[in-house]
Amino acid sequence: MKTMRLLAAVVVLLAAALAPAGAAPDVVFKRGTVTLVQGAARVTLQVEVADTPDSRARGLMFRRHLDEFSGMLFIFESTGRWAFWMKNTLIPLSIAFIDEGWTVVDIQDMQVAPDPAEGPFTLYEPARPCRYALEVNQGFFRRHGIGVGARVIYTPR
Repeated sequence: MKTMRLLAAVVVLLAAALAPAGAAPDVVFKRGTVTLVQGAARVTLQVEVADTPDSRARGLMFRRHLDEFSGMLFIFESTGRWAFWMKNTLIPLSIAFIDEGWTVVDIQDMQVAPDPAEGPFTLYEPARPCRYALEVNQGFFRRHGIGVGARVIYTPR
């Protein structure tokens, strides 16, 4: 039994060592729907959900395209000042930081780093503590009339 565990560990380490540079492990994301409501504005997105350390670390890395009505919802175990960066992220994004009551408390545009693999990387930190964050194509919130104070309705699939 010990030999089998050791062999399995060696296989995992060898696979990681032979992976192409910049490759990230595959992560399976849960899915859901997010509706943003502010005054007369109401917009619905299909989201992937990053609710584990591995899925949050992977985020939207290595993607070359994000559909207009798609995004990634980050769910944290507790409220905090969760900072984001654009390591290995190839799409300019906007991020809405959302409090525990599902209200947008800050929105920031995030730029692709000069070298997405090596940086330097800007840290994007919310103005107020948040429990959730929603990443979408840069300018999405502006284009759809969504700002600070918008209500967020999340429905898991």
